[in-house]
Amino acid sequence: MATLSCQPSDLIPLLGSSATTNSTAVAEFLCSRFTTIATTFSSTTYAIDNTYLLFSAYLVFAMQLGFAMLCAGSVRAKNTMNIMLTNVLDAAAGGLSYYLFGFAFAFGAPSNSFIGRHFFDLSSVPNPSTDYSFFLYQWAFAIAAAGITSGSIAERTRFVAYLIYSTILTGFIYPIVSHWFWSADGWASPTRSNNLLFNSGAIDFAGSGVVHMVGGVAGLWGALIEGPRIGRFDRSGRSVALRGHSASLVVLGSFLLWFGWYGFNPGSFLTISKSYNDGRPYYGQWSAIGRTGVTTTLAGCTAALTTLFAKRLLVGHWNVIDVCNGLLGGFAAITSGCAVVEPWAAVICGFVASWVLIGFNKLAERLSFDDPLEAAQLHGGCGAWGLIFTGLFATKKYVGEVYQVGRPYGLLMGGGWRLLAAQVVEIVAIFGWVSLTMGGLFYGLMKGKLLRISREDEMAGMDLTRHGGFAYVYNDEEDISEKSSGFMMRTIEPADASSPKDHTSSGIGAV
Repeated sequence: MATLSCQPSDLIPLLGSSATTNSTAVAEFLCSRFTTIATTFSSTTYAIDNTYLLFSAYLVFAMQLGFAMLCAGSVRAKNTMNIMLTNVLDAAAGGLSYYLFGFAFAFGAPSNSFIGRHFFDLSSVPNPSTDYSFFLYQWAFAIAAAGITSGSIAERTRFVAYLIYSTILTGFIYPIVSHWFWSADGWASPTRSNNLLFNSGAIDFAGSGVVHMVGGVAGLWGALIEGPRIGRFDRSGRSVALRGHSASLVVLGSFLLWFGWYGFNPGSFLTISKSYNDGRPYYGQWSAIGRTGVTTTLAGCTAALTTLFAKRLLVGHWNVIDVCNGLLGGFAAITSGCAVVEPWAAVICGFVASWVLIGFNKLAERLSFDDPLEAAQLHGGCGAWGLIFTGLFATKKYVGEVYQVGRPYGLLMGGGWRLLAAQVVEIVAIFGWVSLTMGGLFYGLMKGKLLRISREDEMAGMDLTRHGGFAYVYNDEEDISEKSSGFMMRTIEPADASSPKDHTSSGIGAV
């Protein structure tokens, strides 16, 4: 918005032929009223932008419910309470750690190119560049990264390990990455005032790398160091399906995540009232926000449909779980370039993301890698593809609108190699940093015997052994708990596989 100002000396000549006392008083009166109106407009703009950002933060936070439902449905019933508790823990522990130091490490300006140095425990907030709504929005992003990791190590991880890694990831490891690529002082940020990486900076608009790759790579190392769940691979190394207990929860979680992604991607503009001053009063940042919602939608939809038909050809049936994962893979991929690509390019993004996910899942099976939610493959693999996609398809017009006119743009759009090179550097930097820190953390936890639960606890299920009971209450007449005062172990692991009665009574048993 243009600056509105008024000086009495500008008005006095217009009020009379000479600068009389009367003319001066009238000019000062008019300017005071004009200044009041200008201040009101400015305050209204702040209010609109902060309300938009708060609403976006609420949408992103609602994704935690989506993660919780998706995780619960993807694990066996005997571990439902455990995985739900870890999702609550991600938000709670992440809230305190991000408040105390995570936000400062990420956005504490002025700072150096590696880490922020101000705003610890939100000191000096609000200020002209940062308000509480921005903290809330960024906190929701931080706990999303932690939620991704929890899915990779589900059904076999000690509770204390969740507490430790969630606090460190949201309070230190993730904030460093977000500082690099989102802070105006970060070494690879596209919003730097000078010394841009390859004269471009890496464009990761809403976090295919900063959020999804960080969470995915962290989950990769956690799952690798812990090893697969008991029974996931047979003695010869062949894959054995340990299916989640509720496709309904998976679908519910996927739709909640879809809904929240409209705060994740369009909300990353942070403001809505900005005009692009291109001669069209109806076109401004509000239009770019709408376009970002469209590209997000198209990428997810394309990935879902591609996965549907691809899996039908590969395995011979229609699988709703695979479709939901494909959908989320498309969203994770488009998150980087959602604001700077055309809608038709988003279709390409989603199509390739589906095959990236399928390919990484095949590779995971061959390597005996066990990730119950495919989080490392989905968020890590599709997130990396999203960064490369942006380096190929970002348009000159949209890069100029969102960042600055004259910046490098997509290679396939005629913008040269600089942006793509910056995107590749981001992939390498994130993989290296998270591997060093989270890989080291998980290895230390494993050596300290704080990472994996015992074989007996894993077989019985953590709900029973660690959380005081099951997530679901059954009143089935065959329930063994009505006939014995002992634990319900047999309902989970039938002692006599040949007994029809035991098979009937297991309900959630075989899971």
